[in-house]
Amino acid sequence: MKVFMAGNEAVARGAYEAGCRVACAYPGTPSSEILENIVKYKDKIYCEWSINEKVSLEVASGSVFAGVRSLVAMKHVGLNVGADPLFSMAYIGASGGFVIVTADDPGMHSSQNEQDNRNYARAAKIALLEPSDSEEARLLTKIGFDISEEFDTPVLLRLTTRISHSYSIVNTEEREEHPPKGYNKDIKKRLILPSHARVRHKIVEERLKKLKEYSNKFPLNRIEWQKKDLGIITSGISYQYVKEVFPQASILKLTLTWPLPDKIIKNFANNVKELFVVEENDPFLETEIKAMGIKVIGKERIPITGELDTYKLRKAFEIPTEELLDIPDIPSRPPVLCAGCSHRGVFYAISKLKLIATGDIGCYTLGALPPLNAMDTCVCMGASIGNAFGLELALGDKISNKTVAVIGDSTFFHSGITGLIDIIYNKGTSTIIILDNTITAMTGHQDHPGTGITLMGEPTKKIDLQNVVTGCGVEHVYVIDPYNLKETIKVIKREVERREVSVIIARRPCALQIKPDKPFRVIPDKCTGCKLCLRLGCPAISIKDDKAVIDKFLCTGCSICAEVCIKNAIV
Repeated sequence: MKVFMAGNEAVARGAYEAGCRVACAYPGTPSSEILENIVKYKDKIYCEWSINEKVSLEVASGSVFAGVRSLVAMKHVGLNVGADPLFSMAYIGASGGFVIVTADDPGMHSSQNEQDNRNYARAAKIALLEPSDSEEARLLTKIGFDISEEFDTPVLLRLTTRISHSYSIVNTEEREEHPPKGYNKDIKKRLILPSHARVRHKIVEERLKKLKEYSNKFPLNRIEWQKKDLGIITSGISYQYVKEVFPQASILKLTLTWPLPDKIIKNFANNVKELFVVEENDPFLETEIKAMGIKVIGKERIPITGELDTYKLRKAFEIPTEELLDIPDIPSRPPVLCAGCSHRGVFYAISKLKLIATGDIGCYTLGALPPLNAMDTCVCMGASIGNAFGLELALGDKISNKTVAVIGDSTFFHSGITGLIDIIYNKGTSTIIILDNTITAMTGHQDHPGTGITLMGEPTKKIDLQNVVTGCGVEHVYVIDPYNLKETIKVIKREVERREVSVIIARRPCALQIKPDKPFRVIPDKCTGCKLCLRLGCPAISIKDDKAVIDKFLCTGCSICAEVCIKNAIV
């Protein structure tokens, strides 16, 4: 049956059809929808939001030990967190099929870097598959399980944002059951002691040779012959751009891209007059092809930064393109915290108190932008607490009584707990603010251990943040309402002066998950146009005729603007 699907949805369908029985992930754009679609098949596939990517890989690995087909999914930087078990599993192999989906983000639409995770396949010495559309995303997920079992290897399935979120036609098939093979004790394979790992490394190298031979015969690594004066080697979404811009060129479309099919590449290179590699981000294919002694042009023409598209490709090859429409300059529209966002009160307090805020990954990172300007750093998931402690170690009381670490509830569960334990154990004094909106908001409102609901919709033990923090040894823990500005400012000001670790939990549900209250309005006669309310950065507030105006359709009734207004003009 033909169905219109996004790439992430197609991966989920492929996992179902392949007989996958366990699927784990931590939500992260552009990968989040994979598990959100796999849960539709929860009668056949156990699926979970794991606490982080490392745990997701470890849970799935345990299922693989029992001969069960398993899948994990994560965004590109998530694989950094999961890299430790990944590299060990590369040596251990896969008793059951093991597919690891990495969704890379060229152009950094929602990410802190633009890393190219094809390099992980090369470093870990495992097979790499790259789909070019949704149908290939479905098909390669299924093929990935087959390759994994045939060659006893994890398989990396690399998507990009454009593949994950674009729609195309998919040919769905029926599910093929693969019952668990059962667990057989084999410590020489699965217990990675140095003596065992030395033997396994030799096996991994032999496996790579067999995979290279397989890659040369792999039917989806194919040559599309056209005019031979121009030959282009490409993969993934770049293939679609090449087909559109160079309809008459001969194309070598690579789909199993690690290990590379050297024989096919050499054959193709020998039969074209001029050879190019078109790929997003790193010169992954280009470097390996040049190492074969083949003359090829790549990053001399193709940008190494940003997301590729047909316009950039035409520009790189100096191909005339249609003139852009004469559109006047449009003001930029940066993202902002939602109207009624519970984080706004905390960031307003931080800004008012002129504190340094080491920040973290989440929608609250937007607190760094004007007019709040209330976040100074953002490194990676969970880094805020360690960063705050590092500042304290470097400058002592000169800075520690002016610094707070800001972290979301889901991020705290993901990787903030270890930082908190470290700062307590090493006798730090920093103040940590956990922004608890009771959901993983940034990636689409996924549940986490603090919500009491699993991905499969089942009620479970609700992990209480206050208990976790107290259990880690923090003696000063305070829960505040961030809509109460007076209390929020008072508690934060008091705790940054304390010479012990303290944790403030700012608790209010995400504004997008609650029924809005009665909207606030401005009394024009009382408003002086001082624009103090604009410092909140609330998208519901604007200025018209030198008076503040509140959009009743955006306002959630949070009341923070009324607290800020010194003229009592907001009611």
